[in-house]
Amino acid sequence: MIWLTRFDLPGEDRETEYKLGGSAELDWSCYSGSGYPFGVFPQKLFERVTFDSPVVIFCGENGSGKSTLLNVIAEKLGIKRMTSFNRSPNFGNFVSMCRAELRKEPKFAEIITSDSVFDFLLDVRAVNDGLRSSRETAFETYNEQKRFLRTEGYTMKTLDDYDELKKYNEIRRTSMPEYARRRVGADVIMHSNGESALDIFERAIKENALYLLDEPENSLSASHQRELAEYISDSARFYGCQFIISSHSPFLLSLKGAEIYDLDARPVTVRKWTELECIREYARIFKDAGIDTD
Repeated sequence: MIWLTRFDLPGEDRETEYKLGGSAELDWSCYSGSGYPFGVFPQKLFERVTFDSPVVIFCGENGSGKSTLLNVIAEKLGIKRMTSFNRSPNFGNFVSMCRAELRKEPKFAEIITSDSVFDFLLDVRAVNDGLRSSRETAFETYNEQKRFLRTEGYTMKTLDDYDELKKYNEIRRTSMPEYARRRVGADVIMHSNGESALDIFERAIKENALYLLDEPENSLSASHQRELAEYISDSARFYGCQFIISSHSPFLLSLKGAEIYDLDARPVTVRKWTELECIREYARIFKDAGIDTD
């Protein structure tokens, strides 16, 4: 499903007219006097994105404007985001000059950035640290009480001792891992950063939704990038999702039917993934190693 069909950027003439017309106060001292994000896209002769595929990818070198474009689209559409981003003083002025055309409002929309993934990984780490600490405490309690039973034993003398007897009987009947699970109430999440990063996308993606993904391959191994690419492809094909992605990943760029905007070209051009410079860099590595890529 294609929810967003077109997105128009101001262009050089409109940016110049806006700046000189005095219709807004622009802070041109920011970002080395560029008035960011003004000036980013006119130099690329880039004024319009048409979304003819449910998967559109922006590819380009660092600083080519990939993330900026995603953030501009997200702001214009009022899309939910997990984390904030560094807005320049001129960002709102620039967004007001853009135009979005939707075929239909999606049921849900979200932008997931590298910062979103990083914050999620920190949360997972905090949960794991807390669970590990609780589990270690349970292990220590189990061992202490087990030693007491071996050396001293326990006998109930009055009804007041019943709860204590239950505790020691539990130690007799259960293994240490089972005892820890009962005390902690959950298993420790033993995922790598890459597995956890992949998990955030699989948890977040819903049916009939629009997603903006900023370099989602970060923290993912090659095999996990392939898994993510397959998941995106299936979500677009079967679940009515549209994806707008910034990426260098060959696994994402090679997705069948993906429309790729080369932000390094002037003017910005839609290209086949095999024509992209970043892919040719990969090909050169294999060629230098004597590996046939034909």
